[in-house]
Amino acid sequence: MSELVPGGNMPLPGGAVTVRVPGPFDVSALITDDGGRVRGDADFVFYNQPSAPGARLDGDTLTVDPARLRAGATRVTVVVSPADPGTPLGRLPAPTLHLDGPGAHPLARFTPPPPRQETVLLLAELYRRAGGWKLRALGQGYADGLAGIARDFGVDVTDDGTTAVPPVASVPPPSPARATPSAPFPSPRSSPDPGGWLSLVNSARAAAGCPPVSPDARLATAAHAHVGALAAAGRLGVEGPDGVSLYQRVTAAGYPYITVGEHLVSGPRTASEFIDYVLGDEQSRRTLLDPAFTHASVEHARSGDTFWTAVWARPFTPGDLTRTATQVVERTNRERAGAGLPPLAVDPVLTSAAQAHSADMMARAFYSHTSPEGRQPWDRAAAAGSTRRTIGENIACGQRSPAEVVDGWMHSPGHRANILKPDFTHIGVGFAGGGPKGTYWTQLFGA
Repeated sequence: MSELVPGGNMPLPGGAVTVRVPGPFDVSALITDDGGRVRGDADFVFYNQPSAPGARLDGDTLTVDPARLRAGATRVTVVVSPADPGTPLGRLPAPTLHLDGPGAHPLARFTPPPPRQETVLLLAELYRRAGGWKLRALGQGYADGLAGIARDFGVDVTDDGTTAVPPVASVPPPSPARATPSAPFPSPRSSPDPGGWLSLVNSARAAAGCPPVSPDARLATAAHAHVGALAAAGRLGVEGPDGVSLYQRVTAAGYPYITVGEHLVSGPRTASEFIDYVLGDEQSRRTLLDPAFTHASVEHARSGDTFWTAVWARPFTPGDLTRTATQVVERTNRERAGAGLPPLAVDPVLTSAAQAHSADMMARAFYSHTSPEGRQPWDRAAAAGSTRRTIGENIACGQRSPAEVVDGWMHSPGHRANILKPDFTHIGVGFAGGGPKGTYWTQLFGA
């Protein structure tokens, strides 16, 4: 059985699976397409509407048969909230998700970091990828409760025709009764663009000769969760007071990336003031005008001051990963050529081991040459099938490009020594985006 961490994922077997969350919680589910938007009230499974095509809720257990979901459904998001709406999640034990396959075979377990200010958690999602289905652990909380989920899933429910309430509006009101909402879900709406932020951004990019960026609902989900955590704590940081980094929120929202950037700002009152502030700082300006980014989303929250979180990203593709690794090798060999050394040849086995280590550091949120099980670089190389006698490894985290990471290694004596070691003849490069640090790089050398 697998123990998952936030952002971790695993393939699902064929057939129906069950998700159980025992304890003082209400379990519900939202059925969406790739855009993360519900189509209507039939896409919401909860205690007063316990079944939908391919999904059935029985107490604390949700059974999902992906093959029987409605046409176009590609994602089932599992939501938990306190059974007693007057009790904050922080006063309850952390919910634990138990995933079982056919025949009640245990597959995985996931316990997110203990909630603090959060009142609702997106605990996990089942999603379709390349013809198969996977489960991704989320643990994404909302300090502003159900209203945040309403916005991110693109729904407004009207209760009694007057008051807007979130998509899980059927979660019980603060009384013993559990009432069914009187109105169904309306049509999905597009992601918000506070104060015309995107238009201002793309005008600035156009003036600098950069291509425009497009909004993305997944980035908006991550930005919203992060800015809510920052506003609740009254301070800025890549890692929120809940211990979850912005990068973990991006991958948990279902956006794997090859490069990422962010602006975390407090003070500006409008989108225009925010853009002016960013353009006035050289480093922030470079992020806004970076041609590598294709998507961007922003969210803001007020808590005494106005807090902003903008996320910039380019989605992961196998082609981008290959190009990134190739650029690292090219820059490494350029440094070797400058020292009068022969170039390193790419070794597919070393590449496989390096990629696996970067992905492992990202998924399990550690940064070390030694894995949590005690495995060393040469152990990983041998496990991948390498027979090379000498192995060396460079790792790095947080750098946003091949140029930045190779430059950083060359300014570190130990890493520089590996790059310029005459005995090394082969190299493999790995990269993964996500985790607490945002990016994880590995160079594996062999001779």
